[in-house]
Amino acid sequence: MSESPPTERVILVTGASSGIGAAVCRRLAAPGARIVAHARSGLDETVAHLRDAGAEAEACLADLAEPGAAAQLVGFAAETFGGLDQIVSNAGFADPTRFGEVSRGELDRSLATMTGAFFDLATAALPHLRKSRRGRVVAISSFVAHAFPADYLFPVTAAAKGGLEALARTLARQLAADGVTVNCVAPGFTRKDKQGHSSLGGDAWQRAAELTPMGRIADPDDIAALVAFLLGPEARHITGQVIHVDGGLGLG
Repeated sequence: MSESPPTERVILVTGASSGIGAAVCRRLAAPGARIVAHARSGLDETVAHLRDAGAEAEACLADLAEPGAAAQLVGFAAETFGGLDQIVSNAGFADPTRFGEVSRGELDRSLATMTGAFFDLATAALPHLRKSRRGRVVAISSFVAHAFPADYLFPVTAAAKGGLEALARTLARQLAADGVTVNCVAPGFTRKDKQGHSSLGGDAWQRAAELTPMGRIADPDDIAALVAFLLGPEARHITGQVIHVDGGLGLG
């Protein structure tokens, strides 16, 4: 019996109201796709676009730093669409506050929102991923865990993203025998939507573009294109990787 088309899958995308998460949803929008778009607020436009493109889509509002929220989100996806095949763990934020100014509370918040949320999502989704014939997990990391330009240091975000990558690689090894792939995508400086939060201000974006060897800031769709590929059948033998989409920023 032949497999159903690759668009027929249930996908959970966190942090989907703007930026990379919204761009991922636009890439995945197609008939047969059943997508749960998550954010803390502001999902109307994303869900409308998904439905206009022929996908089945539902919004789920939650703060993933709250205990139990990730498990409830996975449960909502499975109950709404009868299972869960793929996760794009994108929810997060960048905090440029440096040592001596950033608090331990902010470190804990970063870890809870990004590292802890990924752990909770993956744990809750394990039985669904193992059961799926299209099991995929893509976690959005960041260049800040790998490159440390003097004017662009993000200590607590780097800690959270570094931990996220370690969890993802461990999960990749654990699920490899089940045919489930787990990968990370590490963007460089990426343009923000007008309604999205930006950790940089003033002329910092221009300086960031000059710091990037390719001379420009990435568009969210540059990241979403790789995410969509990693979720597809052509990427079935790629797992446990951290793939950089940074315009050469990591080259130094």
